[in-house]
Amino acid sequence: MDKGSEGQGPVSRAVENAFTKVYGEDAVTALIALKVETSEADNVASEVSRFPEVQDVFLVTGDTDIFLKVRFPQYDELKEFVLHRLPGVRGIRESKTLLVVTAYKEGGEAHRS
Repeated sequence: MDKGSEGQGPVSRAVENAFTKVYGEDAVTALIALKVETSEADNVASEVSRFPEVQDVFLVTGDTDIFLKVRFPQYDELKEFVLHRLPGVRGIRESKTLLVVTAYKEGGEAHRS
């Protein structure tokens, strides 16, 4: 689910199929790290903020420029977003998608285990 740098495609079909098998019908939350063209950072942040599935957008320092928190009713919708909708945003050079396995605290509220 990574949009790799030049010449590199998304993850292998085997990995995609494994994620689909595990998460196919379950709601998923993911954190997406974006590396963007510096001059486009504000535009990218504004553009990705318009997607209804994007809950939070943070401009950050370090190796990543922007972090998104997204939530989807099903894994396939996350996959479609990362592979087809997100790449349409001008200025994104690279993305890395991290699936949330367990949320211990979210929105200021601790989750019960």
